Amino acid sequence: MGCRLRQNSPPPRCPLLWLIHLFVLLVGLSRTSSGVPRVSRSVKEKVSLPCGYNYSVDELARLRIYWQKEGKVVLSYVSGDKVVWPQYKNRTLLDITDNFRLMILRLFLSDRGLYTCVVQRQEQGTYKRKHLESVELLVRADYAIPNITHFGNPSADIRRIMCFSSGGFPKPNLSWLVNGKEIRGINTTISQDPESELYTVSSQLDFNVTYNHSIVCHIAYGDSQVSKNYTWEKPPEAPPDRNHTTTILIIGLGVIFAIPIAFIIYRRFKRRNEASEKENNIIYLGPVEVSTEQNV
Repeated sequence: MGCRLRQNSPPPRCPLLWLIHLFVLLVGLSRTSSGVPRVSRSVKEKVSLPCGYNYSVDELARLRIYWQKEGKVVLSYVSGDKVVWPQYKNRTLLDITDNFRLMILRLFLSDRGLYTCVVQRQEQGTYKRKHLESVELLVRADYAIPNITHFGNPSADIRRIMCFSSGGFPKPNLSWLVNGKEIRGINTTISQDPESELYTVSSQLDFNVTYNHSIVCHIAYGDSQVSKNYTWEKPPEAPPDRNHTTTILIIGLGVIFAIPIAFIIYRRFKRRNEASEKENNIIYLGPVEVSTEQNV
């Protein structure tokens, strides 16, 4: 038997139909929660936030327009008079001709947040809300192009480099790409200045100098990114030292000729020693004695 879903009825006993019902409910909730449009800009840029209320010229005199940020008034327009709150003074405009669009110049990080356009219309002596539109403003500070510097040699064949960037917002995610493959860096640090709210990020990477490398330091923040390339080519092998080779050759030839000469000198010296020893071994007997007998 199939399962039927009736309005205002408890959850169905059929597990499959109950799961389908739950899925549809979750999808509806997700669409509701993500229905607020977003606008992203950088610090010092300008932004235009839509209100989206269509009105007639005759209706304008009976309208009140309020732009608010998270419950705090940014700008009001009542009976032709525009009032801008101090934080937005001299950098906020209201475009009446474009359905009360709000324009903010020279953005600060503190300008980020949820903005709401409220339109009230006078009816029978009282003002009633006729329109409500919200938009989320995301403000980022662009990071400087990363700087990659040499940071020592942990060993003979290992070189260490460091990637550094600062002055950005929101919180960054730094990654290394080595020959197209993502590699986790070492000593990665992220710090934030409490006053400016800007971040500083740095990370180190070790690689083998005996191979060629194509390295990228990549920093992602919000919907933006910045990167720096670093190329390493292994040093060429040193050519043989001709002077050193010549010296070795001369020494070798010298040794070859010196050995027979030394041998000849040794033989002569040995013969002289032998001759000298023979002379020293002869016994001297003195002159022959003359006989004392004489013949008469």
